[in-house]
Amino acid sequence: MNRRAGLVRAHRWASLVAALLWSVQASTGIFAVFHWELDDATVAGEARALDLEAIERRAMALAAPGQGLAVDSIWTSAGAANRFDIFLDAQPPAKGQVVRVDGTGNILRVRADGERRTNGGWVETLVVLHQSLLAGDAGRWIIGGSGILLLANIVAGALLARPRAGQWRRALLPRAAPAGAPRLYAWHRAIGLWAMLPAACVVCAGVLLAFEATTEQIVAASAVEPPALLLPAGTAPRVGLAESVRTALARYPGAIVSGIGFPSAESAWWAVRLRQPGEWRRAYGKTRVFVSALDGSVGADFDALAAPPGRRFLDALFSFHTGEIAGRTGRLGALAVGVWLLAMTLLGCRLWWERRRPRRQPEPRVPAA
Repeated sequence: MNRRAGLVRAHRWASLVAALLWSVQASTGIFAVFHWELDDATVAGEARALDLEAIERRAMALAAPGQGLAVDSIWTSAGAANRFDIFLDAQPPAKGQVVRVDGTGNILRVRADGERRTNGGWVETLVVLHQSLLAGDAGRWIIGGSGILLLANIVAGALLARPRAGQWRRALLPRAAPAGAPRLYAWHRAIGLWAMLPAACVVCAGVLLAFEATTEQIVAASAVEPPALLLPAGTAPRVGLAESVRTALARYPGAIVSGIGFPSAESAWWAVRLRQPGEWRRAYGKTRVFVSALDGSVGADFDALAAPPGRRFLDALFSFHTGEIAGRTGRLGALAVGVWLLAMTLLGCRLWWERRRPRRQPEPRVPAA
């Protein structure tokens, strides 16, 4: 009994201490599951077929001499077909830009780099809030630590809520209980039992993502890096974006472009990221082809479908955490886990408050005169 009482206290106070943070995580996680589609839905523009030359011309025009900008990379917007975000760097104190274009290079939206509210910046703000509390590496450590606490609390709750043999139906489908704390407890217990196993799995994947560098070392994931290749000072790339992407796509017929890293003085590679059919990622595939900006040769080729087990495990964590691994059904499941966590947190806090309320004493009977 003493052990159980201690577990009850630990479960209760861990929940109360972390309730606000877990509520924020659950709310932003619910949003993040479909944030790509929601973001693209706010940007007007017709669907266009992909024209690599047009995308290249637009990128070069945005980074033309005198503009003070340089293209760092291009990434799919992930919410609509053949839409891309061109990331432009600038020398401080000037700000870079994120320019969304369609498949033919038409500009759909321009946002200052670091904008947190307007022009779709609120979408990124909510996602980064979920990932790191807008606090960089320190925030990721906080998120990882809170995830470990949440995982331990789910296990504690499972031990406390586990019904005896023959009472599972009654625990999972509670009958009408007296109003107040008994009813709140019955539903807190039932809802917890409904989804604690998938919730624990999703939370565990989130913790491993928060400590990704450590996870990478533990599973001995092989590095995905090309050999060193410098771009001589004053030398412009002799191989362009369109040619490099076609070289990469020729190696993986049927693949879709996820992102393109531009060559720089430190690395003269076009880093082309693709998503092959069969990859678990919905948008940002893990197949990479590094094409030389000097002569068009392929310096490194990483096939995500043939990666070693450690690398495949690491690459699958995000897909598992967001539900992408099981398509739209899985993403709805991840969203449901977020709703579950929010409901459990709110019910738990309400139950604690209800039990703290002083009970009304019945008024003494006054004998009849």
